[in-house]
Parts: sequence; structure tokens; C-alpha cells
Amino acid sequence: MSLYKKLLNKDEKISVVGLGYVGMPLAVAFAKKVNVIGFDLNEKKIEIYKSGIDPLNEVGDEVIKKTTIDFTSDETKIKHAKFHIIAVPTPINKDKTPDLSPVEGASSIIGKNLTKGSIVVYESTVYPGVTEDVCIPILEKESGLKCGLDFKVGYSPERINPGDKVNTLERITKIVSGIDNDTLNEIANVYKLVIKAGVYKASSIKVAEAAKVVENSQRDINIAFMNELAMVFDRMDIDTNEVVEAMNTKWNALNFYPGLVGGHCIGVDPYYFLYEAERLGYHSQIILSGRKINDGMGEFVVDSIIKKLILSNKVVKQAKVVILGVTFKENCPDIRNSKVIDIIKGLNEYGIDPIVVDPEANTDDVKNEYGIELVDLNRVKDADCLVFAVAHDQFRDLNLEEINELFGDFDNNLKVIVDVKNILNKEEITFSGYNYWSL
Repeated sequence: MSLYKKLLNKDEKISVVGLGYVGMPLAVAFAKKVNVIGFDLNEKKIEIYKSGIDPLNEVGDEVIKKTTIDFTSDETKIKHAKFHIIAVPTPINKDKTPDLSPVEGASSIIGKNLTKGSIVVYESTVYPGVTEDVCIPILEKESGLKCGLDFKVGYSPERINPGDKVNTLERITKIVSGIDNDTLNEIANVYKLVIKAGVYKASSIKVAEAAKVVENSQRDINIAFMNELAMVFDRMDIDTNEVVEAMNTKWNALNFYPGLVGGHCIGVDPYYFLYEAERLGYHSQIILSGRKINDGMGEFVVDSIIKKLILSNKVVKQAKVVILGVTFKENCPDIRNSKVIDIIKGLNEYGIDPIVVDPEANTDDVKNEYGIELVDLNRVKDADCLVFAVAHDQFRDLNLEEINELFGDFDNNLKVIVDVKNILNKEEITFSGYNYWSL
């Protein structure tokens, strides 16, 4: 009997290693069909899940309360599973090189608890070759088993978009790959249990690995192009978004907009591709240039803030600047690789210690990760400058009167509004006399 059928009959279990934005929704989805062990090293996170709380706001508290997942931080429980999914983060080091320590650590844990007949599937984003050249040797060393003979391996890149309630896990086509055809078909059948959009069978593990880093590099390059245009149009005194809206009337326009590029994927994955390309002797020009542009957008926004403050006759060091939003994207608590931090650090260099507001972010996470104390919006007053850095619905819904209450008691032309995400009504804001700038 195939492992797929054993899972369906609940004779075997799936383990999901890493219960973050990728692993947790995946574990929840599989738990509706088969028995699932959800493992994470973070004991605090496990206790939160066990208490029925979804700290990531991905599936909701009610779903977590009802799920049958066996949440645990005890790695020995992994021995009770035969189909293992590794969904740990793959960040970058300070020098922009890949940090494979999380995926190596997860491989070690799985290896120590691996049994014959198992399948291990990696979802973590890596450069082509990592699964076979880095991960399999660790699995073999820790388990004493032989890949291809005692256990099989596959790769299926995660495509989850944190905070997206439309393009959810089930609605995104899943790329799957395996070390051989039998493994590929087995992995495909297992994922079909939860992926309504279906699966795409890649010809090899390396193709699947490459597809993930390339799809995000493509987005990164397109956004970099729009960011470069934004910097040029700013000098030309042309509204970039008006240009984009005009351009998008053509059927083949790509509909990209300028913005901060952070998060766990687009702001990171290109560096994985660049690393392996350079190791093989090829020095990227387009991808690397795109990364440099996008990584420099925080500095560009800071320069624009300072200019607006000066033009409003503010003493820069004494200016009260309020940053609205610190997560890497709207309507989700994910603060990983947030480029808003670049804006905050840039303002610090000018002697400004901005007030930071974010109703979506976890206060403790922001404090621990960035050393920033979040402030409630209702405590903000006497601001000189408001920076709309993230397009949370709470910020979109602010009317002109509510925005004005956040400022000090002085003329509107001295009140600076920096709209990084273009969420405000430009005509209304400028008609009211505010000193307005948008990316």
C-alpha cells in the first residue's frame, strides 16, 4: 500500500516542521484530511497554538481551536510520522549571503527521527542544489539511512502570501518535485488532498528550487523598475502613480507600482539566486541592480521626509515624526525584513526618534526584533509629520478630520504628510493645504 493511502487511512501521519506563516496554514489544511504532528522549536509558540490562538492571523482563532493537529516541541514525536514537510525560514546573513542554518537544523532534527519508508519534502526557499547537496547528506548522516533506498526526498516551494485572504494556500497551484518519478507522484497525490488549484510536476528538484527564487526575483526586478521611475519622476515633479494609471490602460501593462520591498520572500530570495550564480562564476547585472534599487528606497523616502520638514520651516532634530505601520505588508502582523525599519534608522541619523504606530504588529515581537516601542494611535498628538508607511485598513479608513487631530495646532501648509503607499486621496489632501508627498 502506498504512503498516500496509508495517510488517508490514518495508518501513518504527516509531520510539519516549522509552524510559521507557511507551516501553520499547511498543517491546518492537512489536519482536515489526515493525522498531523505540528512541530516547532519555539515552546511559547506551541503553547499559544494549544490555547487556541492564531498569533499570525492567518486562519483565525476558531480554526486553531478546532484543529486536530498534535502541536509539540518534542522532536521525538516526529518518529511517529512517515511524511515530513520542512517549512522553516531561510533568511540571509548581514553580508546578503544565504543563511541555511534553519533548514540545516530542521534536517538534523528530521534525520535523528527518520524511519525507513519515509518521504521528506522541503518547502523552504533555497537556491538550486541545496536539497540534494546540503540537506540529503544531513538526513543520511543523522539517520544512518540511505536516500533513494531507505527514504525519499522531494521539494515543493512555498507560495503562501501572508495576510492574503483571497490567494490562500488551497487556491495557489503547488509546484512539486521528487528524487524519482514514484516519489514525485506520491508527493503530488498527498498535496492534492489540500490544494484545490492542483499541482504542477516539475521535472527535477533543482527546477522546482529555481522556479521559486526566479518568480520572486521577477517581481523584485519589476518593482525596482517602478522605484527607479519614481525617483526620476520625483525630480521631474510628475506623479508616478498617475503615470502608472495611464500606462495600465494598455492590455499588456504589468500593473506594478513603486514601494518598499521587504518580507521573507521578494526581499530575500533574489540573494539566494545571486549567491549560487556568483559561486558558479556568473555575476548578475539585472537582478543585483534591482536589489540595490529596492534596498535603497528607505533612504530615498527619508530624504523626501527631511526635505518636506525643511520646506515646512521645521527644525529637523525637533520634528515630531509619526510612522504609521511597521510590518512588511498591509493587514498582517509579519515584521520580517520590514523596510520601514530603514526609514526609522534613516531618521535616527538626523536626530529624529520617530513615534511608531502599528495596530497589526505584535508589540513584543517588534520590541524584541527591532528595539522599538509601539504606541497606540489614540495617543498620538502634536505631530509635525505623518508617514503612512504601510497600507493597513485602519490607516486607509482615517478621514481628514481624524488625520488632522494627529497634528499640532498650526496651519495645514506646515503639516507634512508622506504617503509611501499612496492610500490617501491626493486631491482632498492637497486641496486642504497639507504639505503632501507620495512615492
